[in-house]
Amino acid sequence: MKKVTIYEVAKEAHVSLATVSRVINGSNVVKEDTKKRVEEAITKLGYRPNAIAQGLALSRTTTVGLILPSTSVSFFSRVINGLCDVAKIYEYNVFLHTITEGVTDIKEIIDEVIKSRVDGVIIYADRDLDDSVKLLEEYSIPMVVIGNKISSDNICSVYVDYERAVFELCDSYLEKGITDIAILQDYRNDLVSSFMRKGAEDAFRKHDMEYKGFVEVSRDNRSTYKFLKSYFKNHKHQVFVANRDSQALAALNAATGHGIRIPEDMELVCMNESKYTSSVRPEISSFVVPSYDLGAISMRLMTKMLKDENVEEKEKCLDILYSPKDTTRQ
Repeated sequence: MKKVTIYEVAKEAHVSLATVSRVINGSNVVKEDTKKRVEEAITKLGYRPNAIAQGLALSRTTTVGLILPSTSVSFFSRVINGLCDVAKIYEYNVFLHTITEGVTDIKEIIDEVIKSRVDGVIIYADRDLDDSVKLLEEYSIPMVVIGNKISSDNICSVYVDYERAVFELCDSYLEKGITDIAILQDYRNDLVSSFMRKGAEDAFRKHDMEYKGFVEVSRDNRSTYKFLKSYFKNHKHQVFVANRDSQALAALNAATGHGIRIPEDMELVCMNESKYTSSVRPEISSFVVPSYDLGAISMRLMTKMLKDENVEEKEKCLDILYSPKDTTRQ
C-alpha cells in the first residue's frame, strides 16, 4: 500500500503545506473551517503524520543534520572537518547527532534529527542499508550516505572501496605464495568488516582457494588487546590485517608480547592510517583513507541537492591508497 504524503493531504484539502503542518502541530492561527477541512483530508486519506510533517520547517533553515556513531566521532574527526569547511563556504550550519551503540532503528534516528528542523541529512553508514533504501526514499528531504554505495531520487552516497583494497592486498600476497592472511573482525563496524572479508574471499577464489582467515571477535569482548593477547598464544599468521588503528596497535603489542616479531614473523596492515599508526614504532603499514574528502564531497553533494543543481554522479567512490611502512616486508 502506497504511503500517503503531506503533499497529498494539502492537495485534497486545497491548502498549503504550511497550513497542513500547522494543523498537525496544533497551531491556533489556523481558521476553524480550514482546520476541519485538513482534518477531514487526513482521515479520508489515512495519513499518518511523521517527523517531516511534525518537525521539519517548511522554509529553509540552512542547517544540515550529520549522524555519526558515538563510538566513531573521534575517528571521523577529519570527515567532520571536511564537511564543516564546505558547509561554511556555502553558509550552512551542521547539527551533529550521535548514535548510541546498539541502536538499530534507523528510521527512529532520522526522525529525531528531522524534528530538529534540518534541510537535509548526512548519515555515516556503519551497517548495510540495502534493506533500508525504500525507507529512506520516504523522506522528502535530500540525504547523503557516507560509507556505502547507495542512491535514489533523494539519496546520494560517498564511499571508499574497502573491498577492492583488500582484494588487491591479498592478491599481491597470494602472487608471492603467501596464503596465511588473517583479517580481524571490527565489531564496531560490521559493514567494513564484511567488505574486507568479501575482498579476501574474492582474491582467494581468483587463485582457486577458499579463504578461512577471518578472525571473529565477540561483541561481549570489550578489549581488543585482551582478546589478541589470548589469541596469539596459539595463533600466528603470515599477515594480519586490522580495520581501526586501535586494533592494529593492539595486535602489534599483543603479538610482540608473545615473541612474534613484526614484520619478520608476521606482517601487520591497518586499513585506516592515523597519527597513531604513524607515531608508533615500528610504523604500521596502512591504507590512507581520504577522510577529509569524504566529508567535503558529501557536503558539496548536499548543497547541490538543496539548490536543485544537477548531480552527475550520485554514487561517488574515492580512491584509497596503500602506504607500506615498517610492519610489512613488501
